[in-house]
Amino acid sequence: MAEGEDKDSKTEEPTEKKIRDAVDKGNVPFSREVPIFASTLGMLVYLVFFLPGSAGRFTETLRDLFEQSDGWRMSTGGDAVALFRLLFFEAGAVLLPAFALLMGFGIAASVLQNMPSPVLDRIQPKLERISIIKGLARIYGAKGMVEFAKSLFKIVVVSAIVAGVMQSEFFGALNFMFMDPTLIAPDIARLAGKVVTVVLMCTATLAVLDVLWTRYSWGADLRMSKQDIKEEMKQSDGDPIVKARQRSMARDRARRRMIAEVPRATLVIANPTHFAVALRYVPEEGGAPVVIAKGQDLIALKIREVAEANGIPVFEDPPLARSMFAQVSVDNFIPAVFYKAVAELVHKIYANKPKSKTADIR
Repeated sequence: MAEGEDKDSKTEEPTEKKIRDAVDKGNVPFSREVPIFASTLGMLVYLVFFLPGSAGRFTETLRDLFEQSDGWRMSTGGDAVALFRLLFFEAGAVLLPAFALLMGFGIAASVLQNMPSPVLDRIQPKLERISIIKGLARIYGAKGMVEFAKSLFKIVVVSAIVAGVMQSEFFGALNFMFMDPTLIAPDIARLAGKVVTVVLMCTATLAVLDVLWTRYSWGADLRMSKQDIKEEMKQSDGDPIVKARQRSMARDRARRRMIAEVPRATLVIANPTHFAVALRYVPEEGGAPVVIAKGQDLIALKIREVAEANGIPVFEDPPLARSMFAQVSVDNFIPAVFYKAVAELVHKIYANKPKSKTADIR
């Protein structure tokens, strides 16, 4: 019951990640009927284009062997080897094209469905493969019933086709006993070609239906529940709690680095406790003043504390502190709009150098 409910809950189409993971594990839609159809097509090509000529030559060889048997020397083992070699090559000329066509068409049909790729997961031993319950579920499940229906269809249809063709060609087949052996092969190829042609049409129909069923079944197996999609998004985007913790740690590290830069500042502009901006300006370094640290509330107090501990002038200018805090990022030069105000503060530092380094601007 639980399994049925679980299947019923899988109402969502699979995501791209789910499909990609399935393909990486070798789980791809594959119709077994397509290679069978391709092999049948290869057999028809063989019967039409290759068998009549090669079989005719082979029957001529056999006729010569039986009608002129006294012409073949069999006095030594070498003579027997020569005879068997001749028969082997003649039979190979007949059968080799059939093997090549069947193999080539079958491999091409498999490759065109899905490109082959090594998947170690498919050959790893799994206990569920030897489970009796799992095996019965596969046999008597929907896929097992479909495979049984396909096998039954092929047996019934092929048997009916062969029986119909043999019945229509019954008297013609009897004439084979009175024909020249070299003429039998083309007639047999014609008769077999007729059977294979009808079988090919039935196999094509079955292959099309099986491709549609295979892709539908594959997609149905990959369907996901809404909870599965949520879990996948959580895995791909990261756990929100963990990400929040990581962001918090990153901010802490950035604040520590920023506070560590305060002793290098030239002056600090405060508001007086809510905002603090530490600037560094050394004429020899060139360029405009740079914001090396800024903070609000507790961080602002920490910046002032470190600045006062290191003898860095702190100027209280609420409007200027708020504006610079909002408009300038750390490690950036101040905009030109702040040049005049900051230049006045820098001038005060140099003018009051022997005096106190803390001043108030009202």
